[in-house]
Amino acid sequence: MKRQRKFAPGAGPASVLFLLLSISASGQTPNRALPRTADGKPNLNGIWQVLNSAAWDLQDHTGALGVPPGQGVVVGGQIPYRPAAAQKKQDNFTHRATDDPAETTCSMPGVPRATYLPFPFEIIQTPKLIAIAYEFAHARRNVFTDGTPHPDGFPDFWMGDSRGRWEGDTLVIDVTNLDERTWLDHAGNFHSDALHVVERYTMINPDHIMYEATLEDPKVFTGPWKIGMPLYRKIEKNVRLLEYECVYYLQDLRYGNAKPVGVQP
Repeated sequence: MKRQRKFAPGAGPASVLFLLLSISASGQTPNRALPRTADGKPNLNGIWQVLNSAAWDLQDHTGALGVPPGQGVVVGGQIPYRPAAAQKKQDNFTHRATDDPAETTCSMPGVPRATYLPFPFEIIQTPKLIAIAYEFAHARRNVFTDGTPHPDGFPDFWMGDSRGRWEGDTLVIDVTNLDERTWLDHAGNFHSDALHVVERYTMINPDHIMYEATLEDPKVFTGPWKIGMPLYRKIEKNVRLLEYECVYYLQDLRYGNAKPVGVQP
């Protein structure tokens, strides 16, 4: 009889994924099979997308009308909420149909949620600047890799301030100044204005990137926690980002054929 492979108790899909990600990111020998830019860095240029349901809920969840079932992407399975924050998260879940900013007002999704929305995004890589363009709500962000720090006194805004660096073949992006109004998913997981995100993009072959994000927010969580998932390169013929006019669609839904008045910045 064929022996079934077993994992240690509590080693769910997210834990196994994190183990694989750690192994791939810890190697010191450069992967010679990776496509590289002129300056020798892994070439992340292209259009990428997740194939999971983290946008609906970062943790394990069953399916419902309009919500696909999914395995969680939180390493360890649980988000370490403080007691009062856990109550707020539950209230968010109860009112998710009317209170989720991305779903109800087409607000910018913030980081890291922009990565795992069910929409593609494009990475445009240069030695000193990496731009990321998202199909959802025309969201954009610039990742400065020129060694400059986060500016003092910079206001919080939807997509935050991103500063990148390379650790071997892994692109590490430090993100601060994130607007507290964004949610982490449609299930009501949230953060405060103290959120600090560190993302890691590790290309493991020409068409796959292992993505990891560590989230810290002392106002909401008892400690840092991580998510991890693969990103898939889109290879369809003539692939490109398309127009998703979220605000226009909401106006049609709410006001019938009302004339669009513009896209929310």
